[in-house]
Amino acid sequence: MGAGKSTVGARCAARLGRAFVDTDELVVAMAGVPVDHIWAAEGEQGFRTRERAAVADAAASPVPLVISCGGGAVLDPDNRRLLRASGIVVLLDATPDALASRLSEDDTRPLLRGGDRTATLERLRALRAPAYEAVAHVTIDTAGRTIDDVTDAVLQEFARCAA
Repeated sequence: MGAGKSTVGARCAARLGRAFVDTDELVVAMAGVPVDHIWAAEGEQGFRTRERAAVADAAASPVPLVISCGGGAVLDPDNRRLLRASGIVVLLDATPDALASRLSEDDTRPLLRGGDRTATLERLRALRAPAYEAVAHVTIDTAGRTIDDVTDAVLQEFARCAA
């Protein structure tokens, strides 16, 4: 959360001439209700089930896409397998302090409601690190970089990995 996946992903897609898919937006479109409603009605497990379907749909696209997945999507082994098999996976990395700062005005994240955002992000990072490392072909540190700098770095790594 807050690493820039959606913003950088959309810019990369535009520069590559590809469609951009955000799996969270796909979940919302398929459910017909906002993420908050899904979490309230179905809990995290219900959301993750819907997310799994969204990742599978995006990964199965017959045309190349740029896909942005929510931070928890790669906890699912099937999602990791599908994503790695369908393309190059880039992890955008930032410190929990930087992420908390970027998300300070965002009240739409169910996992960040109540409590210390930095502590929550530190806990999530520790829990998710093995999954992130298992799925990512490359990691880009976003610390102190503009969106354009990160986009350029992602596209450079994409070209390197695709060669």
